[in-house]
Amino acid sequence: MKSACAPHLSGLDTIGYLPLWITSARAETIEEVAFLSGAALGHLHDVLRRNDVPQALLRERLALHAAEICLSFSGRSERAKELRDAIHLMRPGDLPGPAGETYLGWRRAVERPVSIRGLHRALPSVEPGQIGAWLDAGQGGPVTRAAMVLEAVLQETPRAEVTALILADAALAQMLGWDYVVPLLACGLTRADLATRGEDLRRRCHRAFVAAVVKTTREAADLSRRAAHMKAVAPKLRAKGAGDAVEMFLTRDAVAPSALPLPDRAARRLCDRLVDLGAVHELTGRDTFRLYGV
Repeated sequence: MKSACAPHLSGLDTIGYLPLWITSARAETIEEVAFLSGAALGHLHDVLRRNDVPQALLRERLALHAAEICLSFSGRSERAKELRDAIHLMRPGDLPGPAGETYLGWRRAVERPVSIRGLHRALPSVEPGQIGAWLDAGQGGPVTRAAMVLEAVLQETPRAEVTALILADAALAQMLGWDYVVPLLACGLTRADLATRGEDLRRRCHRAFVAAVVKTTREAADLSRRAAHMKAVAPKLRAKGAGDAVEMFLTRDAVAPSALPLPDRAARRLCDRLVDLGAVHELTGRDTFRLYGV
């Protein structure tokens, strides 16, 4: 019998590649799914330490995806464009609305290193003491602890999916020694999964982490290629402040020209130049109030 050999991969190609024995295995028992999730998270752990992966940008993009999914759990239809507008078009004194609040919570959760204070900033309606109590509810390995935190939150507040998922991802990050929350569970669980409890929920969380790692590493590979291209074209930009602008694009999901450290007209010209160079994309399809991202 011929052995299945992994393809020869190097550089950025290795970021998004998980062996088929992880992604295609038909695991049934809790031990089998735990083995696969451990292998997948081990691969992601290496990806999150790579300097060629734009880590802050990746977390922001994952936060956007997580917000979309959480809103779908509650029957809302807002997608990426609406969520970006809800945040980037806010004026002083404006409220983001329910959808914008969900997105803002996820963005804040990934902005700062994991801490009770940082999580309270993302979840201001939850007291710091309660956040700490829920994080302490988990025991065992990283995925088991995340699942137990998820269950503890939903047991007390059944409709607090955003809180539960953010804290479960925070528990995983703490166990794995990651500095930041990486939104994963929301990208792998379904609404039906959130209604389960005990070993069934843990099994589904193991499977969810495998699915989420597949999506996350593909996103990381794509963003790494885009970031490399941005860095390659950066020397062609002659506007004063272009270097700081490039850094903003490499760390943020979306940027408005008005947020760049340049005069308004120069900022718009820089964005148009980056679009021409294939380094950024216009995200809204509008003629005014545009947003750009890598």
